[in-house]
Order: sequence, then structure tokens, then C-alpha cells
Amino acid sequence: MDVLMGLLAALLWGGTDFLVGLNARAVGVKRAVYFGQALGFVIMSLLLVIFPALLLKSLAAPMSVWLLGITAALLTVSGALALSKAFSLGKAAIVAPLVTSYGVVTTLLSWASGEHISLLQLGCIALCVVGVILSSLYKDDGIPHHNPNHAIAYAMLAALLYGTSFWVQGRYTLPALGPVSMLWLGYLVGLCVLVLMVLKVKDGLKIPPLKNCTALTGASLMNLGGFSAFSWGAMVGSVSVVTVISTLSGGIAAILGYVFFKERLRAVQVLGVVLVLMGAVVLHVVG
Repeated sequence: MDVLMGLLAALLWGGTDFLVGLNARAVGVKRAVYFGQALGFVIMSLLLVIFPALLLKSLAAPMSVWLLGITAALLTVSGALALSKAFSLGKAAIVAPLVTSYGVVTTLLSWASGEHISLLQLGCIALCVVGVILSSLYKDDGIPHHNPNHAIAYAMLAALLYGTSFWVQGRYTLPALGPVSMLWLGYLVGLCVLVLMVLKVKDGLKIPPLKNCTALTGASLMNLGGFSAFSWGAMVGSVSVVTVISTLSGGIAAILGYVFFKERLRAVQVLGVVLVLMGAVVLHVVG
């Protein structure tokens, strides 16, 4: 189940990345992310109202778990900010492969904390990691950026933050809070942080034109679906497995760009996607 949920999360997050690019060009990066977070928060709040048992279960969790949940949400938001900084300072061909290594961070933390992972599973995970890196590679002929070393540092920081957040959620918060309450908390914390950022943007809180609302809504729903798949996979299976496979989202986004916009997909990216799928199949068989 963790393999299937990891693949579903990758598919949905890849679609999210594809739509985020469209939304960013239409309404701006910060506003696109803000409205996505706002819609996700509203949806999760409605779910908690409709199914109060989910909220009652999470309220029974100790305060320490809620604090860990807030910490995980802050790590995720900080990772997004670090990622944006990395892309603003360095080439995407350098930044993207480094950031996808967050799956390795989660795996190492899970292994260090006592989660049993067989040698065959480790080999499959390594195959997935290699595939993810290859699928994230693409030629960048743009003008060199001014601070490539800083970009690498921010990219590694983003990977560390994302990987740690997913590990905290899978090990500590999801079993106690449940995926719905954890997603609600994540959207709430992210929304609070992004409001402060959007307020500094001209007309930041202004509702986008109707023609852009469909893409914004689609991105938010797919992002929500990706987090839901990840949360479910982490609860019923191995958090390290579902996290590593979910990082295939970069390759999925590249494929969608090729299909809809005829963006060239390099042979190395195709190889990367194939390697991840091979690793996923073997993980499913041995799991």
C-alpha cells in the first residue's frame, strides 16, 4: 500500500507542480500558493465539521503531538521558502536534483530511529533515488546565476527540512492526529505564514480573475490529494518508502509539460522515470 500511495502522491504532486507553473505566470508565485493553501484549509475545515469524530480523536492526542505537528508544518513551509530562494539564486538543473534528495533524509531518519528496512528494500529505494535525480535533470542554457554556492546550500536546506517534516509526520503526528487533522494543521500554519508574505504584495489578497480560479482550484485539490495519499501510505506502510517514491513528482511534471506543451523530455529523464517505476514494482512485490 505504501508503494501505491507513493506513486499516487507522485502523480498528484506532479500535476500540482505542472499547474503551479501556470498559476505562477498568471497571478504570481506567492498569490498562487496562498490561494491554494486557503482553499485547502477551507476543505479540511469542512471535513472536520462534517466528520466531528475525526476532530474528537485528534483532540485526545497529547499537547506534545500537536506541538510536533506544528513543528512539521513549519518545517514544510520553511522548506518551501528555502526552495524558492534556491531557484532564485541558482540553475534549476543544479537545484532540482538536490531538493529531491529529501527522500534520502527521511529514509536515514527512519533507519536511525529503528525502522526495519531489508537490504533488498534499501537497494530498491536507492534505485528510486537515482531515478528521481535523473528525472529531475534538464538542460539549462540560461545566464549563469550570481550565487551558485548559495543556491546549493539553500537546496540542501530545503531537502533537509522536507525530509525531516515527512519523518516527523509519519512517525509521531499522523498515528495520533490522523491525516485529516494533520493536513488541517499544516494548511493552517502554512496559511498564517503566507498571509504575512502576501500582505506585502500589491493586491495580494485580491481574488484572481475567474479564468484563473479553475487552475488554482485544480492545483489545490491535487496538492491536497497528494498529501492525503502520502499520509495514508505513511500510516499503513513505511514512511521511507512512500516518501522516496513520491519524489517522482518531478518526472511526472516533466512528462505533463511534454504532453501538453511539447516541452522536450531528455532521454536521461525518461530513464529516471523508468528506474523509479522498476524500483516501485519490486518494492510492491517484496512488500
